[in-house]
Amino acid sequence: MVGAMVVWERPEPPARPVPAPLSRERIVRAAIGLADADGLEAVSLRKVAAALEVGPMRLYGYIATKEELLDLMVDAVYAEIQPSGDDWREALRSLADATRQAAQQHEWLGDLIGGRPQLGPNTLAAGDAVVAAMGEVELDVVVPAVAAVRAYVIGAVRREIAERRAERVSGMDIKEFQAAHGPYLERTFATGRFPALARVVRDGPHLSADETFRVGLEFVLDGIEARISR
Repeated sequence: MVGAMVVWERPEPPARPVPAPLSRERIVRAAIGLADADGLEAVSLRKVAAALEVGPMRLYGYIATKEELLDLMVDAVYAEIQPSGDDWREALRSLADATRQAAQQHEWLGDLIGGRPQLGPNTLAAGDAVVAAMGEVELDVVVPAVAAVRAYVIGAVRREIAERRAERVSGMDIKEFQAAHGPYLERTFATGRFPALARVVRDGPHLSADETFRVGLEFVLDGIEARISR
């Protein structure tokens, strides 16, 4: 049974100069603008139509559902997430860094990556570049290796976004939070009940968000390299 034509294959309606010209690209850019400003809750076909100063029904010739719109938004951002490098390690590192940077610019991306598979052309190009960079590595290593890096990046990105959102809600940054809760932890650790955690807090490294991301990523890449070397 032949599947239904997906949005990337479906032709756009003929151009209409009035009352306002439309295209999928304009619709997606307007939706990204709304999401960047106010999150995904600000995105609906009605709100996008209002931003473009057209009636909502005009959008349905270009996009059938909100899910299609979200898929197109993610794929548009993936144009910024194209891995580069001369070997697999550089390619995976650049993919991770570019994904994190994109999520920092488009916070809503963290709510969508890691969900249902993204099959747009920009997303497929990023995946193809990474697999090509793996060279002659066996596919039974390539597939879980790429999945491991992807899982690490998604988890790290979502944690950072959750922390930023918590800061906005509480009105405290991490240093203010530590200052407010530090005395409680000192009193708790003084009881001797949590010696391992006390050692971590007192003597462990205190890394920035950038350092935490880079170090954790290198751990994952080291594990992949050890598996390839076997």
